[in-house]
Amino acid sequence: MAMGNAAPATLLKSPREIEIMARGGAILHATLMHAKAHVRPGISTMELDQLVESFIRSHAGAEPAFKGLYGFPGSACISINEEIVHGIPSRKRILVDGDIVTVDVGVKLDGMFTDAAITVPVGTIDELTQRLLDVTERSLAAGIAAAVPDNHVGDIGAAVQAVVEAEGFGVVRELVGHGVGFSPHEELQIPNYGKPKRGKKLSVGLTIAIEPMVNVGTPKTKTLSDKWTVVTADGKRSAHFEHTVAITEDGPRILTLPQG
Repeated sequence: MAMGNAAPATLLKSPREIEIMARGGAILHATLMHAKAHVRPGISTMELDQLVESFIRSHAGAEPAFKGLYGFPGSACISINEEIVHGIPSRKRILVDGDIVTVDVGVKLDGMFTDAAITVPVGTIDELTQRLLDVTERSLAAGIAAAVPDNHVGDIGAAVQAVVEAEGFGVVRELVGHGVGFSPHEELQIPNYGKPKRGKKLSVGLTIAIEPMVNVGTPKTKTLSDKWTVVTADGKRSAHFEHTVAITEDGPRILTLPQG
């Protein structure tokens, strides 16, 4: 789940707290793979949301972090095509062949939070849409690679931006990644654009959600009347990939993957 504007603060995690996040993150990764396996033409976004919630709760102590967060009604933000983030699950939203759908989920386990997202093709997608997915995922990898001690927040954003803009796509600026761990959103912003060596220095023990949101066209956005769903201003498609990452002495550790 992306954030808008917030004041900076840094909350470092102990090795024990990071291990708890890694356990929750492994559940979160498995949840996203479970949802991905059920993405098909004809399924509703509400059905996907219910699959996500039941899968998370099938793991002892795990809870969907987004359910009720700031009043959000679902367990997952599920966004289709030109919807960038925060799509509300609905029985009326039915996936059709050629769509892309973003599933953005948070997990709470033993008091610690993780956050991750994937964008998935529905059936067969066109070449431009496939390139959008590939570039967005590649930009996330570039951002993660820059998340090393003594780099700065700006190094992450610059790495993401370089990959995206080299392909002629637009990086969303009005929504950003964020700190995560003790709460779903900790108030350190991680923009997907920027300049190297600018912004806060990355310290060992920092845990952040890096989440490029990439548009085929303009980076500009607008929010729908439901006050949640953010869409591209020009109606063109958007993709969103996200991992929770810990800054460690050995480099970035992705916490929202299978561990070990």
